[in-house]
Amino acid sequence: MSNESSREVIQRYLEDAIAAERNFETQLKTFSKEGEQTPVQNLFAEHAIETKHQHERLAARLHALGGSPSTVKSFFAHIFNFAPKVAQLGHDPSEKNSQDLIIAFAIENSEIAMYEELAIVAGFAGDTETERLARTIQEEERAAAKKVWNLIDASCRQSFMRVTTNHANMA
Repeated sequence: MSNESSREVIQRYLEDAIAAERNFETQLKTFSKEGEQTPVQNLFAEHAIETKHQHERLAARLHALGGSPSTVKSFFAHIFNFAPKVAQLGHDPSEKNSQDLIIAFAIENSEIAMYEELAIVAGFAGDTETERLARTIQEEERAAAKKVWNLIDASCRQSFMRVTTNHANMA
């Protein structure tokens, strides 16, 4: 992919971000229906809405630059959508919310890094509008990561108590 214009590079990075956000929106909607912890489910449902707005803003910026979202990138992002869920095999269903929070925290932080890259590239290319959008969404991702992080402790404790209580009742 050598000899690309700065606009083409920015368009490609925007396509990546759109595919990532669409994928994460799907995951968040799934997470919001799993487990038994209402505060965790509500956080995921609220963040799914925010994530939808993020990929809509990214798509609008991509269109303004003359591009359009890549259906191929979105397709592959959705194929690999549930790969992290494999790590949940062998866990008790009551641990679902804690496991989902861990996955969400990892994704939020990868998105923070993704937006750092987009902001740097856009800034270097002189595209201040895309740089500003990337920084704005990056701050939203930081806030979401903090909310997720703040629920992990209580969720894990609740899951542990539920699992060990169920185990003690079966013994």
